[in-house]
Amino acid sequence: MNKGGPPLARVVVADDQTVVREGIVMLLGLLPGIEVVGAAADGDEAVRLVAELDPDVVLMDLRMPRCDGVEATRRIRAEYPRTQIVVLTTFDDDESLFPALMAGARGYLTKDAGGDEIVRAVENVMSGDAGLSPAIQRRLLEWLSEPRPEAAVPDSSESPDGLTARETEVLVLIADGLSNHDIARRLTVSVATVKTHINNLFAKTGMRDRAQAVRYAYRKGLVRPPRG
Repeated sequence: MNKGGPPLARVVVADDQTVVREGIVMLLGLLPGIEVVGAAADGDEAVRLVAELDPDVVLMDLRMPRCDGVEATRRIRAEYPRTQIVVLTTFDDDESLFPALMAGARGYLTKDAGGDEIVRAVENVMSGDAGLSPAIQRRLLEWLSEPRPEAAVPDSSESPDGLTARETEVLVLIADGLSNHDIARRLTVSVATVKTHINNLFAKTGMRDRAQAVRYAYRKGLVRPPRG
């Protein structure tokens, strides 16, 4: 019960590993100010639960099958903007951090975060602030202090793995967190054309999903995290 206290934060947990998911739910059940209203095993289920339950916050894993955490975050923030996203993941590398923030996550914690950190992050995002762990804050500050040239989309002669200039452009937009519909609007083409480009670039690079595409784009130096 929460007699006389502030309203409980209604939280959905999304993690594909059953043991981890159940452990997080159990931990949250012991924390003050948090009520777990649902648990999802992948991004698609997370989006569905948000639509059904209207939670305040989703604690979102990133590496999940079918629909990863970045894509789920983008969909939730586009369709259900009242719900805030706090990433809770094992990974704190740039290839995980920046796409998640660009997709709309307001918080980012690693799974070694304590209960106090989780509560603080949930409270922060509900009040409109960022919910970042100290380690993630340091990483952002380090990145902002690192001088680096602006990255440009290479022309077809410079594109990796035989990608055409348009395929490379689509890849960069995927890494920027855009959906197929967003890419189609940006490039003034049909969604079907975008899907064809994605299928072609996936076939050429051996990638299977958008999460791999984001990591590939960063690894090849095609994009860099935005400033600010």
